Amino acid sequence: MSSAATRFDGTLNQEGPAAIALVPPPKLRRRPALIASAIAAICVGALLAGWAWTATTSTQEVLVARHNIERGSVIAADDLARVQLSADPALRPVAASQFDQVVGQRAAMDIAEGGMLTPGTFTSEVVPGQGQSVVGVALTPAQAPGLDLRYGDAVRVVVTPAKGAELPAGTPLINDATVVGVHASDTTGETVVDLLVPSPDAAVLATRIATGDVALVLDSRER
Repeated sequence: MSSAATRFDGTLNQEGPAAIALVPPPKLRRRPALIASAIAAICVGALLAGWAWTATTSTQEVLVARHNIERGSVIAADDLARVQLSADPALRPVAASQFDQVVGQRAAMDIAEGGMLTPGTFTSEVVPGQGQSVVGVALTPAQAPGLDLRYGDAVRVVVTPAKGAELPAGTPLINDATVVGVHASDTTGETVVDLLVPSPDAAVLATRIATGDVALVLDSRER
């Protein structure tokens, strides 16, 4: 067998097989900074993914209004609903576990249907309070304001004596009051308004109302 070796280009290599040298593979240069950056990026991505998952899955059961609740009305069990909402540290919702504590409280403001209850939306205030009384007055459309009355409205009960009737000299013709309830009479259809007044004025006001010669005036709602 000839000692001559054939080169890759088809020519004879006169120097022999010993001249063919193996070329070693190139050495890979390690870059520690690049590896550290890649690891850091993976860790940051994992943390962001975990935060996003927590933010979208962390919920709590809270209380919302099943329908509109007027300010001043007593909150009943069927006024409330339990719903799951995403937890938000900026909000202060009332947890559903406080359902029994909220029922029986009074709405401190108007709560719209679907509105979330917060500690400021209800109050344990007792009506009437110390030194106060509630007097009811049934009003015909001619005696009541055209606007719907709401809890907390400041009103005046004005005496409207019958023609020819005279009041004793010095008798005040007006009583200031605050609306704490409004409903329609089942028997007469008249509007019955519950008025909060100082206890010393209650008897006089009730006497005037009994005559039917009164009208209710709604004052400014600006606070």
